[in-house]
Amino acid sequence: MTHKVIFLLFYGVATVSITYYLMPRFLYKKKYWQFFAGATLVVIAVIIVEEMVLEPILYPGTRRGNEFPGIYVSLLGVLPVMCILSGFKFGWDALKKQAQIDELQTTIQESELQFLRSQINPHFLFNNLNNLYSYALQESPKTPEIILEMSGVLRYMLYESKEQFVPLKKELEQLNNFILLYKLQIEDRGEVHFDVDKIEDEYKIAPLILIVFIENAFKHSQSGQSTDIKIDISVKLKNDTLEFLCKNNYEPGFSLDSVAKGIGLKNVKKRLEILYPKKYILQIDEADKSYTVYLKLELEKV
Repeated sequence: MTHKVIFLLFYGVATVSITYYLMPRFLYKKKYWQFFAGATLVVIAVIIVEEMVLEPILYPGTRRGNEFPGIYVSLLGVLPVMCILSGFKFGWDALKKQAQIDELQTTIQESELQFLRSQINPHFLFNNLNNLYSYALQESPKTPEIILEMSGVLRYMLYESKEQFVPLKKELEQLNNFILLYKLQIEDRGEVHFDVDKIEDEYKIAPLILIVFIENAFKHSQSGQSTDIKIDISVKLKNDTLEFLCKNNYEPGFSLDSVAKGIGLKNVKKRLEILYPKKYILQIDEADKSYTVYLKLELEKV
């Protein structure tokens, strides 16, 4: 038993030179020939020391201590043990490397989300400042009210929606304020309906996702026509699944490319892929005079 422990310790010491020197220096740097050459030399050295030093000392006067059984027999005794010992270290290194990759992917996703959200705020501000400018030129009495509503929505965007997820009720409240802001601009040129089912439980949702579709709906209708604007928005919650429907009309001669493929819609699709992988269904349909967005989203409770 003592002899087996000695041989195991000897193999362990030899394996250390492979796992802590050859593997980091050559194998992990994809220098495969150098690694296999070095590992071969280590194995040869182990066999020589075992056959010429250890066995004559531990088994004096015996056949094992006096004779060399051959290279193949020696390899069968040395390689399995060293491979097993090296496998433990290789597996540990693989686990550490995977943990680093997971941490890096998380950091990249968080950075990408921050970048995408940072683009939404200027996008919203740019569109609404143009509308506000036109009202100011007309000296509309609703200009102060529009400014007030804009400041509230911007406050939410800049300060209250920094978290990855926010309470659903809070998001819907700001969604309503956002719609009121656009309804002030439409005035009597059309109808806007916003229906929300009563939500009892507390759910969380990624902020500023639904708002992009609503902004596009208003932009579609207003850009293509000056009257008879119709926008219908509904939000329902069934069995932890949010169903969002936004439908607007537009003039057939008006090209939707500039808005349907705009920065806001691209960003929200990317955010859905990151935050809700395989947990959402997004359908966008364009008919003769209507544009419909349907989003089905699996939510989690707070």
